[in-house]
Amino acid sequence: MSNAPSTRTPLPEGTIPVAAGLLIAGVATYAFFKIGTWAVGGAEEFQPISSLWFATFVLAPGFFLPVEQELGRALSHRRAIGQGGEPVVARIAQLSGLLVTVVLVALLAVSPLITSALFDGNWAMLAALATAFIAYAPTHVARGICSGSGRFREYATVMGSDGVVRITLCVFLAVIGVSAVAAYGFVVALAPLVGVVIVMRRGGLRSDPGPEAAWTEVTPNLGWLLLGSVFAAALLNAGPIATALLADDTDDELVTHFAYGVLLARIPLFMFQAVQAALLPRLSRLAARGELAEFRAGLKRLLMVVLVVGVVGTTGAFVLGPFVIELVYDADLSGRTLSLLALGSACYMVALALAQAVIALKGHALVSVGWASGVVAFILTTWLVSDDLFRRVELGLLVSSVTAMAAFALALRHRLAIGAVPDQGSVLEAITDMPLES
Repeated sequence: MSNAPSTRTPLPEGTIPVAAGLLIAGVATYAFFKIGTWAVGGAEEFQPISSLWFATFVLAPGFFLPVEQELGRALSHRRAIGQGGEPVVARIAQLSGLLVTVVLVALLAVSPLITSALFDGNWAMLAALATAFIAYAPTHVARGICSGSGRFREYATVMGSDGVVRITLCVFLAVIGVSAVAAYGFVVALAPLVGVVIVMRRGGLRSDPGPEAAWTEVTPNLGWLLLGSVFAAALLNAGPIATALLADDTDDELVTHFAYGVLLARIPLFMFQAVQAALLPRLSRLAARGELAEFRAGLKRLLMVVLVVGVVGTTGAFVLGPFVIELVYDADLSGRTLSLLALGSACYMVALALAQAVIALKGHALVSVGWASGVVAFILTTWLVSDDLFRRVELGLLVSSVTAMAAFALALRHRLAIGAVPDQGSVLEAITDMPLES
């Protein structure tokens, strides 16, 4: 019997729990939209909740995902050298409080516009949006502590319980006959805190005392990560928000139906991000060992998988999408709309894979530029291409994703050409760079 070591590369620590948490959250999302629509009386009445949903997942991961990433990186580094991370957590808590204050002041300044354009004048929904942003601050800090401390099951608990609690409360409100949209808005806002409390009570957020943490320890890449994260989250959720902003007052039902279409088109993206958490570290280890030929081959295989998934998803959306969305959500959307949304989602999937690889190779600034170029492309395309509400947004999403994808392909080529290699911190940032939170 041979004693040669196996060449099989095991999954990195924590990738399966993280993937499971993401999938649970994704399934809960579709159930929430279905049950919530029925509970409040229909798609037209559900529109403010839909707008709250997508606005929340622009702001929360946009601003707090980089905080989570930098906290995880700093704690992981301290763990590797045997230092306690309590001072790092304290610094990040201060930073999170500052971000909450700045964003809430900005929300207050534009509150009449947001309330009118997104929430049909319902100020309770604006309060729910502010509450959700506040609630996701400790949620992302908790996730950063868990990932940086190697407690990935606790990380998955925080992520997955958000969706589970949300759908549980939604079902409870529906069963007892609550139809006020504000009640469901606050379910979205408060659900993430439950997982934080559970993990805290189990001791999953403890940190040991250690040397004082300078600001430079927790913010070396924060600026670029913050810009990239805000733009990535904005691009991911731009469709339903733009549709709500551009629609007439009588089009609330159409706006909600479009949101259903966006969720349906995201099914391959949900699945891919869960798998991506396991695939990216292996590629990064190949680059770290200098095996760049194998790295390129692995990345090409990954992109081929994405291409196949994208083609199948786009074709399925065109052929079966109208039937599925009518069956599940009682919505009427054309095969053209659903296939364009699915194609845009597939291109975003490729862009995300490339962006994560660039982050792993320490190209944070290039990732920010790539996502920013996508947002600019979305604005210009939506503004110029058509007067049709759905078509202009569909094409905007497609062109913006293709633009970001091209930018990241060039960035990855550049990083490989100059011999950039990942380290433990950059790989952790790449693994947790998941703007799809809902």
